Amino acid sequence: MNRLTLKPRADWRAKAEALGFTYHTHDQGPYWDESACYEFSPRQIDELEAAANTLHDLCIKAAEAVIERGWWARLGVPEKAVPAILASWERDDPSVYGRFDLAYDGTTPPKLLEYNADTPTALVEAAVVQWHWLQEVFPRWDQFNSIHERLIEAWRGVASERVHFAGVKDLPEDEQTIAYLADTCTQAGFKVGWTAIDELGWDPAGRRFVAADDAPIDALFKLYPWEWMWHEPFGDFIAEAPTLFVEPPWKLLLSNKGLLPVLWELNPGHPNLLAAYESPAPFVDEAGVRASYVKKPRLSREGANVSIVEHGKTVEENGGDYGDEGFIFQALAPIPVFDGQRPVCGVWVVNHEACGLGVREETRRITGNLSRFVPHVMR
Repeated sequence: MNRLTLKPRADWRAKAEALGFTYHTHDQGPYWDESACYEFSPRQIDELEAAANTLHDLCIKAAEAVIERGWWARLGVPEKAVPAILASWERDDPSVYGRFDLAYDGTTPPKLLEYNADTPTALVEAAVVQWHWLQEVFPRWDQFNSIHERLIEAWRGVASERVHFAGVKDLPEDEQTIAYLADTCTQAGFKVGWTAIDELGWDPAGRRFVAADDAPIDALFKLYPWEWMWHEPFGDFIAEAPTLFVEPPWKLLLSNKGLLPVLWELNPGHPNLLAAYESPAPFVDEAGVRASYVKKPRLSREGANVSIVEHGKTVEENGGDYGDEGFIFQALAPIPVFDGQRPVCGVWVVNHEACGLGVREETRRITGNLSRFVPHVMR
């Protein structure tokens, strides 16, 4: 695993925008950064792929344990959400996609940081933009990237002729992610529709969700976290609605960081897991020596409210609006440093199988919403 320094294409912005990717730059500089790329060997890609497939299976089994043992409180799952989760689990409602964030140095086994299993973004740049970059810059090299083809195939497992897509208006990353997913759904042979999440309605007579134009919604992809869905005006109707949700309610268990201590409890010492607990106490030995750990809210996104603690002192932290739902405590991951940058490997899982990689890097130790996306190659 190497970080290669490159010269960006002179017209990279125009080429990115031609692919429907406009959030390539923010106030502090580029988000899409092709001044470097990460090089992986086929063996290293195989190791990342195998780790993601293994971790996905472990997460499914951990979710099953939560359901069978009634560990809802351990994940902070609200009581009103339980019936919908149970029903979708029993029906085996289909899952389209998710993304594992892994710490990996190319030598030691990849370690799970978290599973973005409900509303992952960074999809357009991973599936489309870096693939086109590869074809132009390194046409003889390869890339771990069959995300696009797998997404099209995954939609064919959704039992509906029409899929509505819902999200928050005027958020470019969300809107472009939804537009891309809707395009893959169309390529799979489905009709698609769009409804802003705040325009999602409930038909009390028909006992079903409807779009802004009152069209019935049989299948709904929502780029909106499940933990927020329960608090919306329509939240009380989710359990009884015949609507097929993508991602389904049971994915809340996998996207919840409260699952990390459950994973460690069920699989202590697993090479792809970091020690994780519901209290920082296990990171202090009998002599009072304090080990380093990361404090994470159960439901935060993009590094919000995450803090790194070393020897009892917080040495790095991010602000945010999360934490009321409770925290978990995870061993500090051995993220490597290349040219002062710390990469996190985002391995995409589509229809329960690993199929692609996106790398984000940061000079800090906590990856946040402004951390750069850097393409990768395999050779």
